[in-house]
Amino acid sequence: MAPQKLTDYERKRLENIRRNDEMMAALKLHSKATQLSNFKRPRVGTKSYNMKSEKKPKTETPIVIRRSLRTRGIPPDSKGLDGDSVGPTTPRKTEPSVVSLGRISMADARESDHSDSFFVESLMGMAQLKAQYASVEKGKVEASLGLEALYLDPENIARVVPGRITSARFFPSSSVKMIAVGNTFGNVGFWNVGQSEVHLYRPHRAPISGILIQPHCLSKIYTSCYDGILRLMDAEKEIFDLVFESDESIFALSQPTNETNCLYLAEGSGGLTIWDNRIGKRMSHWVLHESRINTIDFNCKNPHIAATSSTDGTACTWDLRYTDGDKLTALRTFTHKRSVQSAYFSPSGCSLATTSLDNTIAIYSGVNMEDAAVINHNNQTGRWLSTFSRAKWGWDDSYLFVGNLKRGVDVVSAVQRKMVMTLESQHMSAIPCRFDTHSYEVGMLAGATSGGQVYIWTSR
Repeated sequence: MAPQKLTDYERKRLENIRRNDEMMAALKLHSKATQLSNFKRPRVGTKSYNMKSEKKPKTETPIVIRRSLRTRGIPPDSKGLDGDSVGPTTPRKTEPSVVSLGRISMADARESDHSDSFFVESLMGMAQLKAQYASVEKGKVEASLGLEALYLDPENIARVVPGRITSARFFPSSSVKMIAVGNTFGNVGFWNVGQSEVHLYRPHRAPISGILIQPHCLSKIYTSCYDGILRLMDAEKEIFDLVFESDESIFALSQPTNETNCLYLAEGSGGLTIWDNRIGKRMSHWVLHESRINTIDFNCKNPHIAATSSTDGTACTWDLRYTDGDKLTALRTFTHKRSVQSAYFSPSGCSLATTSLDNTIAIYSGVNMEDAAVINHNNQTGRWLSTFSRAKWGWDDSYLFVGNLKRGVDVVSAVQRKMVMTLESQHMSAIPCRFDTHSYEVGMLAGATSGGQVYIWTSR
């Protein structure tokens, strides 16, 4: 058969293919692609949690398959389009979990393969030691610290939870060096610093917004969540109990040092709620800000004085003793150009530090907090990282610790009113975004990352 005659289009196509092959051969793209496909990224070895390998039993609750209105042939619903937008710092409230909204056993919530019994025994032992030596721990902790003495031991690095850490808290005890962290998936992980085992649970189904460890009873740990759920982990009963359920998100959780029964919650858009465990109901509720409250902190010198930070660009101090019905008047209002992510009193209660997305850290001192110092700091971490805007006080009024984009920890001097140094280590493979300091171990600083890792700096 005679060869079929090519059209102009086919001839042009073949000519383009020939020219492209010649260009790729000249640039050696095929050989480079082969080299890249054979390249293997080295793994960094750290301690980590081990997920349970056994299959979980099937739940009797039917799985609901969500289908769009379009696929079901239903016209779109236009309700709520006006004024219903949600900003990047105010995520939509997560739908309640269909698994269980009530009491959950620790065994059912466990996601690591380590034994619950050993962990529960250690928590109960810590609680007993705390009660035994409570009078000793009431003494003043020596807080003098040389920054040059801080270092990062590779043994003090662990991946405690999967995903981004949103909250981190040391256990307030001189007999233990254990930390609890929460993440965006509703996990809570526990790690005894320096040990290989990590205990992982999932009592929530949305980002953890707060962890509160009872100083008088270390076996009772409160966790709050964006889904509006407040739970109590009771190690003695081996449960995560449901304490409070709100129709609004809970963005922060706190408690003054002189309280044992009342919890303070940042609820909904600018609301502050006092929950009384003795009667099991709201004792008070005030709307203090125009937008969500990010942190609640209490002055250790005057526990009735509280500080709140808000996405509305302000931080305020309040005297909770003086209310006018359902209204509360701010003692002082501190204004930033953008969202204020934290407002924390110094250990002595004489200063207040606010940190904001306007790339500043402000320190207020004086009798009425009228003396202000503003330090510039890059707080823009990007979309997938927690903000740096939660600078943490050290063990006295000297220093604040905050994250650095170059995988370090910036140290801000409250005395010199400037950043004085950056803690760096070759062992840091991620950016620390959340911090906590150990109450009884001067120099023990925890930095938590958006990859679930915890780095513990200690003093030599």
